[in-house]
Amino acid sequence: MVSSLDGFIAKKDGSVSWLRSTDYYSKGKSLTAEEMEQFNASIDCYVMGSRTYQHALELGWPYGETPVVVLTHRKLSSDRKNIKFSAKDPTALVNDELKSKFKNIWMVGGSKLAKEFLRLDLADDIVIAFMPILLGDGLLFFDFIGKEQRLHLKDVTAYSDGMVELWYEIKN
Repeated sequence: MVSSLDGFIAKKDGSVSWLRSTDYYSKGKSLTAEEMEQFNASIDCYVMGSRTYQHALELGWPYGETPVVVLTHRKLSSDRKNIKFSAKDPTALVNDELKSKFKNIWMVGGSKLAKEFLRLDLADDIVIAFMPILLGDGLLFFDFIGKEQRLHLKDVTAYSDGMVELWYEIKN
């Protein structure tokens, strides 16, 4: 998930144009195309909500041919063979279907789905990147998860565009 420093993942109108930073941090890491390719190849399956799915289509579909499960109760369709739509309960989907097939499953985008995965103990890690901007209002990433959750910091990466990524292991 990518967030503004004040915790918003989108503006009130749903726009995310602020994700492209013009900041420059000289000590930050620049990602190479090879590193991005290696990272993407390490993911076996993506799970996302329908709004994230539609937004990804608008952005040019960055998920390639990796299997994607879109959790939705709406009637959506796709010509892509790697996309499956499901109205299953997230616990049943992950535990009964996905864990037996995939090792590295990534839940991407969407505060509603992220909160549900955290509430249901379906996440092992949280990787969140903060962009160098304060939006002031919009759609919050974390709000009222409903339980206290201990985390263990696994890694921190600062990027040359000013983005800072925090990787936490969820302690149960």
